[in-house]
Amino acid sequence: MITFTVNGEERRVDVDPDTPLLWVIRDELQLTGTKFGCGAALCGACTVHLDGEPTRACVIPIEAVEGLSVTTIEAIDGKAANAIRAAWEELQVPQCGYCQSGQIMSAASLLDGNPKPTDDDIVDFMDGNVCRCASYVRIRKAIHRAAELMEA
Repeated sequence: MITFTVNGEERRVDVDPDTPLLWVIRDELQLTGTKFGCGAALCGACTVHLDGEPTRACVIPIEAVEGLSVTTIEAIDGKAANAIRAAWEELQVPQCGYCQSGQIMSAASLLDGNPKPTDDDIVDFMDGNVCRCASYVRIRKAIHRAAELMEA
């Protein structure tokens, strides 16, 4: 049994210790907002916060999260997360939407650590979050808008 906290709730799962965190989140816990994209930590669709840090859940074995705290898109909260969600809606960022949970998780983490990012800061931090619809301009604009909303 592996015990860890997911979205503020202690959970115990009985799975192979090598099972990727992503599959435990999706299949065992039925939290399907976190997406599978590549399985190699290259696209960012599976981004969750592991003890507050953006982490690719597709390559983290569940045994590595014993005793740690995982936050998924279903429960992300706080000033940055709320500003990101508002900006995403206001600017209608998603096209297909598949990558958006990972984009939002990363963007919220960026703003938590850097509430006034430059374009270069955004590009550097968001590197590795792939959007197959190429909504990068809207994503960057929404992060700037979220930073404005956080100041208000």
